[in-house]
Amino acid sequence: MSRKAAREISMKLIYQFIIQKEDHEEQFRQAMEEYMLNPEDAEFVRSRVLGTRQAASEIDRQIETYAKGWKLSRMPRLDLAILRLAIFEIEYARDVPTGVAINEAVELAKKFSTEESGTFINGLLGRIAGLNPPAGEESPDHIPGPQGAGN
Repeated sequence: MSRKAAREISMKLIYQFIIQKEDHEEQFRQAMEEYMLNPEDAEFVRSRVLGTRQAASEIDRQIETYAKGWKLSRMPRLDLAILRLAIFEIEYARDVPTGVAINEAVELAKKFSTEESGTFINGLLGRIAGLNPPAGEESPDHIPGPQGAGN
């Protein structure tokens, strides 16, 4: 199984855990049976799902900090699952380059959510990864272009 497919399963489980709050271990066990994952893929999925759950408070603080004007309670749950997974990979997983984590998150949003979600997730993750300044702020090296185009 590809990392992309394992990441998709991870996102689905994270989403499921957001929606169904009880008995995550049993949900995880059932998913492993359903998807028939080999040990390597199962470990990848487990690391993402458990990692996002363990780091959820810090991840959610980052989302709230950089998603100006958005409260977690107003975000679509699917987008929240995608963001949590991507931020976990950016901040905690050493085996995924930041650009890959962002691109994969955008692709998941386009596939399972909306085109607008892809754009929102791309911008938010770019700010979190330090590629773009937080909403309403400029980076120190920001030089405005004509009518702000392209910057």
